[in-house]
Amino acid sequence: MISSASSPDRTPRAEALAAAGPAAPRAVTPRPDRISTESARFLQAELTRQPEVRPEVVARARLLAADPAYPPVSVIKSVAATILAAPDLSESDN
Repeated sequence: MISSASSPDRTPRAEALAAAGPAAPRAVTPRPDRISTESARFLQAELTRQPEVRPEVVARARLLAADPAYPPVSVIKSVAATILAAPDLSESDN
């Protein structure tokens, strides 16, 4: 519980905290890589429970492939813009 006798002037204000500058970087201690195969075993078990071919998904794919309006032009333009905006990693100096 906060005492009613405490002074609100002692509480730091957001402006004062922001003016103090950026926080000092913390030292990063490298840790060894670790891997857990528990989730991989779970995923593998779930994959084996699924059928190899799902007829309802194949039927939907055939319908979409036959639809001349699929995908919508807006989606094609959005994907094209994303590709054009992405950096060309083949021209990297690395």
